[in-house]
Amino acid sequence: MFIQKINNYLGVPVLTLIVLSLLGVPRVILHDLSIIEEGSVVNSILVFAPIIIWIAYIVLKNVNKPFLSLLLIGFFYGIFLAIVHQILWNVAMDTSIQLGGNFSNLPQAVSNIIVRTFAFFSGVTTGIIVGAITGAVGSLLNFVKKRFTPRQNKD
Repeated sequence: MFIQKINNYLGVPVLTLIVLSLLGVPRVILHDLSIIEEGSVVNSILVFAPIIIWIAYIVLKNVNKPFLSLLLIGFFYGIFLAIVHQILWNVAMDTSIQLGGNFSNLPQAVSNIIVRTFAFFSGVTTGIIVGAITGAVGSLLNFVKKRFTPRQNKD
């Protein structure tokens, strides 16, 4: 019942937003496995194609709340980003991380917990920022679309 209210409020099912957010996961996996290089054409396509698809879908479907919908897509993407990084941590990080300064004497396990916790929240934050930026772009495009789309009389 609660999810249905959210779906109606947004004008798009939350499940659809989750599926859209999953479009960004292949790049994260391929990057963590060092299969693609940052700055490569393939990496750029895998970075920008999902974002373009997110915005296009939300704008073309006339979603009620484009900013909030794209923000949620970014949030879900951030969660998936953080989870993939945690799963592939030992592959992506070939050496253990040792904290410095006052934390240099901490046991390795404690250092790992601290770093992984911050990395998780960093991934979620990255997703939220991506969602906010795409939400702003999507809202602007939605505004322009509505402004320049002729209205039909409902007589």
